[in-house]
Amino acid sequence: MPVDIEYSPVGEGLVMSEFWLYVWMRRVSVIAAHVIALGLTILISLLSRPGTSLFSWHPVCMSIAYCLCMTEGILLFSAEGNTFCFKSRKGKVRLHWFLQALVLVAATTGVGFMIASKNVSERPHLATWHSLLGVGTLAATLLQAACGICLLLPKLRVASPPRLKLYHATCGLVVYLLATVTVVAAVFTDWFQATVKGLVWYAFVLLPLFPGLVVMNQITNAYLPRKKITT
Repeated sequence: MPVDIEYSPVGEGLVMSEFWLYVWMRRVSVIAAHVIALGLTILISLLSRPGTSLFSWHPVCMSIAYCLCMTEGILLFSAEGNTFCFKSRKGKVRLHWFLQALVLVAATTGVGFMIASKNVSERPHLATWHSLLGVGTLAATLLQAACGICLLLPKLRVASPPRLKLYHATCGLVVYLLATVTVVAAVFTDWFQATVKGLVWYAFVLLPLFPGLVVMNQITNAYLPRKKITT
């Protein structure tokens, strides 16, 4: 026996208001991630005083690579806070590739400066958690780039494009989370603790985590399977 359900415009209004609040919060969070990524890069570059030593270029290059270029390369596909006014996906993909290429160039350059600095000062390599995490992050970045090349070139594809996109996005999320942990670990190094003290130091511990959460939310929302709700 069918049951009549009275229509209530109040309920619809509440749902719509919650929806727009959700959209607004996502947009604000993505914009905040852009600001934090750029701000961290600028602050770390200023604290490093590039040119004063070989080591001074290491934080500059690595912050440009992972805090700025990788973050922007991923948030480029966000519909809520894309700083680049590309309407076509093809244009976004090209810029994504350009930014990820900059990640590899800047990261390898930063590692090169670190190795040169260690050799000059005769200090041991891979002696801290930050350095070990950094090597792992760079290796994962190279593997992720290889996965992206397979997606870009049809002849190298070993799976269907949708599955490759899922693998590429998942690996990209792992690389970004590794990079975030590496940046946080850098805050605990002797150099950083001697340079930054007090409440500002705690801010540097927490700030890199926010873009990581935004990126994780973006990728999981885009690629995790959704269950259809039927009534």
